[in-house]
Amino acid sequence: MTAAASQTASTPLAPPGSLRRSVQLFRAFRLEQSRPEVFYGLLARDSVREVGRFLDLDGATVVDVGGGPGYFARAFESAGARYAALDADAGELGAVGEPGANTVQGSGMLLPLATDAVDLSYSSNVLEHVRDPYAMAAEMVRVTRPGGIVFLSWTTWFSPWGGHETAPWHYLGGRYAADRFARSRGRRPKNDFGRSLFATHAGRLVRWARTTSDAEVVAVFPRYHPRWAHWVAKVPILREVAVWNLVIVLRVH
Repeated sequence: MTAAASQTASTPLAPPGSLRRSVQLFRAFRLEQSRPEVFYGLLARDSVREVGRFLDLDGATVVDVGGGPGYFARAFESAGARYAALDADAGELGAVGEPGANTVQGSGMLLPLATDAVDLSYSSNVLEHVRDPYAMAAEMVRVTRPGGIVFLSWTTWFSPWGGHETAPWHYLGGRYAADRFARSRGRRPKNDFGRSLFATHAGRLVRWARTTSDAEVVAVFPRYHPRWAHWVAKVPILREVAVWNLVIVLRVH
């Protein structure tokens, strides 16, 4: 573990649902590009705590769809879970060293897992990077056992960070924002609209979740907001802009 990662692991988490937690996460988010181990290490521990509200992780089998370089592995394993990560990008899997034995390369839209294979299917900030987020969500439901949990979290398109590193120009169009980035930086953005970034909206995914016959919606809330501000996720149009990152939790039938 790096010194930065070790420091992150020892940093106390702010109380759940508090404004202090929101501030802590947003401050860490500023390091997402320069020191990803700091942000994702903190986010991983916070996420495990959030997931623990819906499922006992001790002994649970977890697949992290889009798990990338494994920042979340230590946090889930520390909670007693049997953790495996899947990512479509081999470069992401090896971004911080050799991929572990519990990682596999594959598509989130066609998971290489048996039906009813895991207790928790988890995904953080991946849906906006796949061409068919509904197919990925349906696959996550498929591989989760009855009574298990699907935890989906992603950056909504019309939020301030919807265009990722091309924001806020994505409000003028995703392709325009990506092309503008390329002209100014001399390279295409990592999150290139139409290739590795897509417009994924809150309302459409919530409607999908509420109409799927294989699971029921347990919770819908903004990931980074304090609990007293969770109401914004219930307001159409407003939630597209104000939520920033939306969580949908489903329990599989």
